[in-house]
Amino acid sequence: MRLRAGTLFITLIWLLRAAPIQLHPKNPHYFLYRGRAVALITSGEHYGAVINADFNFKRYLATLQSDGFNYTRLFAGSYVEMPEKSFGILRNDLAPQPGRFIAPWARSESAGYSGGGNKFDLDRWNPEYFERFHEFLSEAAMRGIVVEVTLFSSQYGQMQWNLSALNPANNISKTDAIDWEKLHTLENGNILGYQERYARKLVREANAFENVIFEIQNEPWSDRPVLADVINPYLPLPARDQYPNSIDVADQLSMNWQARVAEWITSEEASLPKQHMIAQDYSNFRLPVRQLVTNVSIVNFHYAYPEAVLLNYGLNKAIAYDETGFLGRDDEAYLRQAWNFMLSGGSTFDNLDYSFTPGHEDGTDTQPNGPGGGSPALRRQLRVLSEFLGKLPLAELSPDLRSMRHASGAYARVLSNPGREYAVYLDGSGPVDLQFELPAGEYSGEWVNVTTGSIQKLGRFQHSGGERDLRTPAFQSGIALHLRAEAR
Repeated sequence: MRLRAGTLFITLIWLLRAAPIQLHPKNPHYFLYRGRAVALITSGEHYGAVINADFNFKRYLATLQSDGFNYTRLFAGSYVEMPEKSFGILRNDLAPQPGRFIAPWARSESAGYSGGGNKFDLDRWNPEYFERFHEFLSEAAMRGIVVEVTLFSSQYGQMQWNLSALNPANNISKTDAIDWEKLHTLENGNILGYQERYARKLVREANAFENVIFEIQNEPWSDRPVLADVINPYLPLPARDQYPNSIDVADQLSMNWQARVAEWITSEEASLPKQHMIAQDYSNFRLPVRQLVTNVSIVNFHYAYPEAVLLNYGLNKAIAYDETGFLGRDDEAYLRQAWNFMLSGGSTFDNLDYSFTPGHEDGTDTQPNGPGGGSPALRRQLRVLSEFLGKLPLAELSPDLRSMRHASGAYARVLSNPGREYAVYLDGSGPVDLQFELPAGEYSGEWVNVTTGSIQKLGRFQHSGGERDLRTPAFQSGIALHLRAEAR
């Protein structure tokens, strides 16, 4: 046991000295992490692992590692939800039970916090919180898991604002009484100063870790929406312009505040050993990006379409599917989302997995629990995608809209280094006849069952160049192909 503890300590020291995860210098649509080009895949908990005293995050992170995942999101404590009420989630680890909320701020001697227990003193930090925060990041680093630390989140309504430590009713620090929709603007009174102290504190506390990304704000368009587009323009009004058909972005007041938060992050880290990437949650679904905050490396979309990648590939930044999980309990829907997005050139896929709950940190709570799904079965299926991507030379690949001339009855997504390596996902059922445009050469490959991971070899073939017909095996709910040119 002493040897193991010593080995773990030495390993952790090495990890803390390593360079943080960054965009890959050869292909900034993926990440360079521990010397390798990587994509990030997960099906994880609802972001409350540190703030919920009843959540065993060590068990959770061990489960992610054993399931083959390398990513998780973490809400840092400025936002909390109502047990059994927020978004209809019955067992919600982002909604601690009364008295079980571990916030970054210390509790005062005054009773009256609306979520149970004493009010907060925003001028004092909570050592218990930062001990858990450090331990979470350390445990994740030991397991090769990257953590997106989300500093702020939209409030969505009065119910969540009533629980916020920044609400004057919940602290002794006399924060200004404001409309909750102005919380994440520069017009929030003296709250802005407390937000800055909180953001800078989190950035300092996480600086030593190489497995951290900072996200400015979760879903900023939810509190301050501007209609930018719609999914189905043929719907009648008013449904056409409302969620879940509306594509919203944050307004200019929000953008100005987000820019300020990004400045806090970069200026705080300027004199520190590590500089971490910043992620901006831009919009839901799909949209050509118009305005990004300075120093953003990762563009996050929620409930994303593959077009979110293709429309923004020219930004030369990582395009992330930062959250899904509102399509009911059917695993297949999330599996198809993941393959379609990642084989379009996406950097990240994050499924919101409602089978992780307090007491079920191994992800085995498969009873109905909210608007989405999640299960050990889905995680096994997503592992197939993770392992498929892990075998690819990602730094050499990009979306390919030309090589697949036609896929009869299926949607085709292709990544390639033309003439050398092709990764294909076919969304649909088959067999399917493919018309592939390939340079001359000798090729070999394998068909991958995206549900089970079983492999069927595609025999070697010589090709003189031009169109090549291929026929897939029979399949349901998608199939993948990894095709390689043999060395000459």
